[in-house]
Amino acid sequence: MNKKALDMRLKLGVPKGSLQEATVRMFKKAGFTINIGSRSYFPSIDDEEISPFLLRAQEMARYVADGALDCGITGRDWTIESGRDVVEVCELIYGKQGLRPVRWVLAVPNDSKIKKPEDLKGKRVATELVSATKGYFKKKKVSVDIEFSWGATEAKVGAGLVDGIVELTETGASLRANNLRIVDTICESTTLIVANKSSWKDSWKREKIENIALLLQGAILAEEKVGLKMNVEEKNVNKIISILPAIKNPTVSQLSKQGWCAIETIIDESVVRALIPKLKQNGAQGIIEYPLNKVIY
Repeated sequence: MNKKALDMRLKLGVPKGSLQEATVRMFKKAGFTINIGSRSYFPSIDDEEISPFLLRAQEMARYVADGALDCGITGRDWTIESGRDVVEVCELIYGKQGLRPVRWVLAVPNDSKIKKPEDLKGKRVATELVSATKGYFKKKKVSVDIEFSWGATEAKVGAGLVDGIVELTETGASLRANNLRIVDTICESTTLIVANKSSWKDSWKREKIENIALLLQGAILAEEKVGLKMNVEEKNVNKIISILPAIKNPTVSQLSKQGWCAIETIIDESVVRALIPKLKQNGAQGIIEYPLNKVIY
């Protein structure tokens, strides 16, 4: 491949670890197939304009900021932790894709006398999120010995090696299972697409990144919605529309059978089980629910 061809490829960072499976699944829904070998850091993708690279989310912002990557997917927490200047293109948030908002929390053992952050003055706290934790305690003007943790952070406080930890959580269930309680929230984080500032100024790369973001957001949004269509007698159309939610307005079209219409709409999946019986009771027939790949506003 010549240099010009290489320059026209977008270098995309795919997060290894907890976000990996959700990212691959999300790209598949958006129309891109990413294949990752068990021992390879160079995935393949069915788009000749993209060169994907696999690396830890913790490192993503650094490599994007330095220009080794044009863009990548990571958490806002690791972008903050890196201290690097990148473009936050968009958030990618949805529970079914495993991309839920998360929290970094300060936690201590249940039987600890520590009730508030100030009680940790002069004590030791372990975390992987060192810079953000230092910033948190600095704002509170509390002097704390903060050490980097390579893992098993919850076990360290349980074993008495440290007095508290700053750990990632979604629901707090893991902390409770380890007999820990939350004292405070350090920061919240969501999954982001981040871009290199120079790449963002390049018209071709920016358009490519924006198109990927559009498709990913459309795929995520489609996960929480379904399509619904049905046949309705003309005399019942207004009654059906009055109980039928829609992104804008339902589509109503005439059927070949005199006096009948077809109604089609997109709604939240969460309301379907309560809605379909009501539609049936109000005269809807031939009701069909179907999944969606993408929803683009």
